Amino acid sequence: MPADTNPAGDIFGGWLMSQMDLAAGNMAARVAQGRSATVSVEAMQFLQPVKVGDEVTLYATLVHVGRTSIRVHVDVWARPRQSDNGQKVTDADFVFVALDKTGVPRPVFEDS
Repeated sequence: MPADTNPAGDIFGGWLMSQMDLAAGNMAARVAQGRSATVSVEAMQFLQPVKVGDEVTLYATLVHVGRTSIRVHVDVWARPRQSDNGQKVTDADFVFVALDKTGVPRPVFEDS
């Protein structure tokens, strides 16, 4: 939407990053079966601008599950509204930590 643009008229990178964090966070919550928090975002580079009206598609892939951490890779593609051709516009790795009810890191998988 126009309110999400930067001074050049392209979609603001912070808006796109927040969508990526939401996508990765959904996967992390499913894997952790509960609350998780973003602890880092690694290697994000904007390859192409996203224009107002572009269809944006995010693909989240589980990369690694540690004792308390979860790494999710997110690829983002944009397709102009009147085109069949999309382009990859960015990607990044998001790392989450599983949290207990008090906000303290906990094992992703409880011991049986």
